[in-house]
Amino acid sequence: MIVVRLQALGDLSYEVRTATLLEQYAALPPGAPVRLAKRTSNLFRPRTAATAPGLDVAAFDGVLSVDPVARTADVQGMTTYEHLVDSTLPHGLMPFVVPQLKTITLGGAVTGLGIESSSFRNGLPHESVLEMDVLTGDGRIVTARRDNEHRDLFFGFPNSYGTLGYALRLTIELQPVRPFVELVHRRFFGAGTFFAAMADVVATGSHEGATADFLDGTVFGADEMYLSVGRFVDTAPYTGDYTGMDIYYRSIQARRTDYLTVRDYLWRWDTDWFWCSQALQVQRPAVRRLVPKRYLGSEAYQKVVGFERRHGWVAQVDRWRGRPEREPVIQDVEIPIERSAEFLDFFRREIGISPVWTCPLRQRDPGDHWDLYAFDPAASYVNFGFWSSVPARGGDAEGHSNRLIEAEVERLGGRKSLYSTSYYDPADFWRIYNGTAYDVLKKTYDPEGRLLDLYDKCVLRR
Repeated sequence: MIVVRLQALGDLSYEVRTATLLEQYAALPPGAPVRLAKRTSNLFRPRTAATAPGLDVAAFDGVLSVDPVARTADVQGMTTYEHLVDSTLPHGLMPFVVPQLKTITLGGAVTGLGIESSSFRNGLPHESVLEMDVLTGDGRIVTARRDNEHRDLFFGFPNSYGTLGYALRLTIELQPVRPFVELVHRRFFGAGTFFAAMADVVATGSHEGATADFLDGTVFGADEMYLSVGRFVDTAPYTGDYTGMDIYYRSIQARRTDYLTVRDYLWRWDTDWFWCSQALQVQRPAVRRLVPKRYLGSEAYQKVVGFERRHGWVAQVDRWRGRPEREPVIQDVEIPIERSAEFLDFFRREIGISPVWTCPLRQRDPGDHWDLYAFDPAASYVNFGFWSSVPARGGDAEGHSNRLIEAEVERLGGRKSLYSTSYYDPADFWRIYNGTAYDVLKKTYDPEGRLLDLYDKCVLRR
């Protein structure tokens, strides 16, 4: 793979960095396909080996400024949320939505979507973007806002996954925080009452007479579901620590209430990658004691998973032991809240993965229309996150379980995120993800097709 690298820019200004990037882009062979030369990714789909030039945008990492009065931050696109939060919390501020893993970048969350427990109030990360500089497929850097000549790109960028361009700089809104988060974990014994209680908190913004600032849920089984409601508080009788031996998702089953610092709350899922660290054996106490805390988290786990993708040693060991092949089922889907019990019943019956994360969301501004991932602005949805694998059944088509999920999501009027494997045929894909609007955007910002097409990238995995 040919890598077009930026010079070591150190403390040079953002303007110098963009000028250097444009020079590097112009030096590429005419008409050559363009990709980013990234060492890590939060995408979970296999891709064919890249031979196209790779633009190294590593220099676009870092928070440019924080304005505590206007409650905004000017942030480069490759900045991770961990670094972003570390820059805003000293000012008593945080992004409106902070996705669950420290390694997710702001630019990645905006072009590829993101969600967290504030989404029932604040929508998705792209909804708090005020403006962004985008390196487009035709080699321009344009500034897109909701009210300028590039508003089509502003509203079409979410869910484009780098096929229209790459966000180099974003100005985002911030919200005030208090020092601690008080958590209440409430158990339910059936899906009907569980989702009804969730819908009530979404509608009222409160729980048990107090303001709800955060809301998500965890499903362990048919009769074991927990709604976790968080609210900002100024003091705490103690604070939990889920960065070492204690495991956050297990605390949900054991504690009615809990207190965390704001920072630890935001990263409560990262230490164990939700519960996926179990597959890496680091939930075993004897192993966990031997692992330095700095290696307990999504950054280290990504490297292990990346190694496995390249070499397939786990699958080889399973074959040696005569174990059946497994189908990865790693998905996030959004289902209308009133049909979420139906989806959960289907999922438990046909797929059987547990636990499952649930996170409600509503569009923040009902007047906006996000072309490539549009919701009913008057409706509430529930994100279901499930990240595991199931035995592959002989004779079934490739991706059998994933295809079942796609069909059920469509039947229930939902949407599926495209960060993982997808199996849609072209007609269904473009109907669901607004191929008409995408085609106009592609012709406007990448007329020579130097960036991958959305279907090629997300379904054909090129």
